[in-house]
Amino acid sequence: MEVKKPLPPFTHETATLKVQMAEDAWNSRNPEKVSLAYSVDTEWRNRDKFIKGREGVVQFLSDKWSKELDYKLKKELWAFTDNKIAVRFEYEYHDTNGQWYRAYGNENWEFDEYGFMKKRYASINDLPIDEKDRRVK
Repeated sequence: MEVKKPLPPFTHETATLKVQMAEDAWNSRNPEKVSLAYSVDTEWRNRDKFIKGREGVVQFLSDKWSKELDYKLKKELWAFTDNKIAVRFEYEYHDTNGQWYRAYGNENWEFDEYGFMKKRYASINDLPIDEKDRRVK
């Protein structure tokens, strides 16, 4: 069976590593690469969208990054237990008109015993910003 280390139960060190791995993957803006961190039957709520399975993740992220240009993300461990991690994050991007945004949010993650994320619940708010006010680079 395939595994995605580190595996639960998480320690502070392994939860922090899992968060950094997620940040690095998302900053690659490669939907296929990102999807491999999730279970085949993963379930997401992202804002008002509900996504199921790795194929759904690839489609969602492909659509997202075709609109959110020059996307750059920073994640921070908020809390963890045996197989769950909570993070806060912010990311910045611009649209096709050149308007920059900063998005703030929280995610709750649940992992299976093989280290794949089986549930991801994200609450996100966007704020228009001037390019000179960017923080995430």
